[in-house]
Amino acid sequence: MNIFFLLIAVVLITATLPLVLELLIVTSALFVPRRRTKLPPTQKLRRLTIVVPAHNEDLLVARCVTSLRASAGQAAQILVVAHNCTDTTAELAREAGAEVLVFDDPAARGKGHALRVGFAAALAAGADALAVVDADSTVSANFVPMIHQALSEGADALQCRYEMKSLSDKGNSGLASLAFRGFTFIRPMGRDRLGFSAGILGNGFALTAKTLREVPYEAFSLVEDLEYHLHLLLAHKRVRFIEYAVVSAELPVARTAEVSQRARWEGGRIRVAKMWTGPLLREILRGRLSMIEPLMDITGMPLAFGVSALIMVSILPLPVARIYGLFSLALVLTHVLLAAWAGPHFFRTLRLLAMAPFYILWKFRLVPRLIRASHSEAAWIRTSR
Repeated sequence: MNIFFLLIAVVLITATLPLVLELLIVTSALFVPRRRTKLPPTQKLRRLTIVVPAHNEDLLVARCVTSLRASAGQAAQILVVAHNCTDTTAELAREAGAEVLVFDDPAARGKGHALRVGFAAALAAGADALAVVDADSTVSANFVPMIHQALSEGADALQCRYEMKSLSDKGNSGLASLAFRGFTFIRPMGRDRLGFSAGILGNGFALTAKTLREVPYEAFSLVEDLEYHLHLLLAHKRVRFIEYAVVSAELPVARTAEVSQRARWEGGRIRVAKMWTGPLLREILRGRLSMIEPLMDITGMPLAFGVSALIMVSILPLPVARIYGLFSLALVLTHVLLAAWAGPHFFRTLRLLAMAPFYILWKFRLVPRLIRASHSEAAWIRTSR
């Protein structure tokens, strides 16, 4: 019987270890003093282009362009790439004050193709820096000024704080917003404090034209942001995290839309993990120990599945397994509390944690969809809101 429990413990600990190590690295970093990064001499940015990839976003694109214009003034060009649109996205974007590039190619499916076309047009027009904002988002007033400052100070690339707001504070939606904040705020901030690359989240990131020329945008998976960040890492580029400039979007209200979105994201990450685990291991074996953290990131379980596995470890009749499980659960709780503290309504958010078991069960219902998404090619599916 002890052999049976030992085998179970080995399997569960092996499966959860990447997630636990990732959370240990990024969460503990928030308790150490902020690093002062020495940057090269200031370089003057002449022209910033904000590329807005859009697929059938006529409900929200005008709001996005208006928000960007308020932040940028005359300091940036706004280029909306209307990709395979069958609605009035292009017309509404022009009326709101953006330049519009219509890109119709049914064979080019996915956001990555729209970004590549938009980047190429911006570079051809003389842009020396580029930013990306999704068409369903809005930005803080300091968004463009802080991008100008960070890139002018020598950053190769940067990621602004990305908030996914819940229109409802109840049930799965509120917990999904909390989990998203841990993923898009606590983790990149921890990496940045340690001097690691913060990561790219697909919305609210920017890079210099020099970086884009050295690392062309050739990422077309369901999680093209993660894929492109790995290309940057292999090219020895670091993404800085700008926590005080914010890009905001809204979580889907409809349950079917939320299920579809989560399945695409997490299924896409599974596929990227399959593709990139080998290359990252080779980099580590060549002496690039900084690749350990990205490897833990892409091979780590989704948090809900990891918590379930850690609970199982904690109840095994093996003292070492229990210590590991309880320590890891305490680490997860610390991570979640920091994410709650970083958002609005801290105590209201804490009350949501009582619904966590139901949220975890809901996530397990997504497993068949995750498996299918992990085998799927990229396709741009507009999320209903």
